[in-house]
Amino acid sequence: MAFQAAIPPGGTWFDTLKKSFVDVPVDLSNGNAIPTSEFLEAAESLTTLFDLLGSLAFTPVKNDMIGNIKKVRDRQLASPNESSTIQSLVLNELKSKKHTSAEGLLWLVRGLDFTSQALRHTLQNPDVELSTSFRNAYTGTLKPHHSFMVKPIFSAAMSATPYKKDFYVKMGNEEKAKVDMAKWLDALEGQVKVLKEFQERKEAKW
Repeated sequence: MAFQAAIPPGGTWFDTLKKSFVDVPVDLSNGNAIPTSEFLEAAESLTTLFDLLGSLAFTPVKNDMIGNIKKVRDRQLASPNESSTIQSLVLNELKSKKHTSAEGLLWLVRGLDFTSQALRHTLQNPDVELSTSFRNAYTGTLKPHHSFMVKPIFSAAMSATPYKKDFYVKMGNEEKAKVDMAKWLDALEGQVKVLKEFQERKEAKW
């Protein structure tokens, strides 16, 4: 499980990440292949954001994402020679008539999409509070796929976000955090787009 490291003086939360999506190489010459280890490490690093938000209400959100990361990583560990990229991992698993990691990835991508949309809205709308940005992102990504049992748990988390001014204090240096966030989001959004398009392909379905 990922835990938030201390923010260095003058730095931001992004400086504490073990792996950033900015540092995940996407192989454009090989069908936008995304390396499995680097991607999962960046996704795991992202989960410390939910600690930063500072409410126990986000624990189920974090645990859900970590659980989906584990499903993908378990497949990688079981069949490393067939799992160097996220795409090859899923396609090779599906050939074996299983879909545990493919389903885990589907939910992981939805969770990453939710996070990126919430933070992008936060960045682009300085006068809007986090709770609105997170609720809007949840409505457009995870909520349509959640059961009646799960929706109230996640909705409670959306309302437990800190005020924006307090969020940026937690982030570290506010101006640097905004610059770092924009770069990080560009990379994350690009990888989410690649994987969503991949998951729409016939051979990636089960």
